Amino acid sequence: MTGPIMFIVFIIFLLSQWVKILNEYERAVIYQLGRVQKTPRGPGIVFVMWPFEKAKVISSRVVTLDVPPQDIITKDNVSAKVNAVCYFRVVDPIKADVEIQNYQYATSQMAQTTLRSVLGEMDFDDLLTNRETINEKLQSILDKSTDPWGVKVSNVEVKHVDISEDLRKAMARQAEAERERRAKVIAAEGEFEAAEKVCQAAEMMQKTPMALQLRYLQTLVEIGSENNTTTLFPIPIDIFKAMTDKFENK
Repeated sequence: MTGPIMFIVFIIFLLSQWVKILNEYERAVIYQLGRVQKTPRGPGIVFVMWPFEKAKVISSRVVTLDVPPQDIITKDNVSAKVNAVCYFRVVDPIKADVEIQNYQYATSQMAQTTLRSVLGEMDFDDLLTNRETINEKLQSILDKSTDPWGVKVSNVEVKHVDISEDLRKAMARQAEAERERRAKVIAAEGEFEAAEKVCQAAEMMQKTPMALQLRYLQTLVEIGSENNTTTLFPIPIDIFKAMTDKFENK
């Protein structure tokens, strides 16, 4: 009985080594006597003729890589810590296993160095305002660098920019000064427009002197509506003009 049992155990062992079931997102890179086969196998049931063949399973799902905070110095000498997130996936399992020892670790290191080098070439204001341009540049550089490894970088996003407390206070003062400047400019523009309207109104009243008298009467109505005892008598400006002309003639 020992012989048949040992034979059955041996068959089960061979089947466990020969038959592999791969998920939809998995591919098997096959090495046959040390030589890689040109086409990966899977998904589904995959037969591997062990010990002549060896299989390395590679996942083709998107990997979310959290790039740790990096100390950078921008082009205008501002120190900051910046972290990011990178999304990539394996598009060529054979290259991912043959061309690089650990494609995930290599992609992580490449993302960190690229983040430092790209942000070091930009001003701090661009880092805060041009996030979309920075993300596109990071994605393009990383995708080009990881292409020989069979890795496709689909997206890179800068998540957080951490700066010192002194720089935060300086930026707050700068923002407050900018708001005050805009407020003064708006007030000055309002005064300028009001002055233009007053000049236009004066020109119109000069053409029609009765308009000035009507304005006097309107002012009296507005003052009288406030229930006070003040009484005003409008005096035409022409009276003073006649008197000044008389003194000038003397």
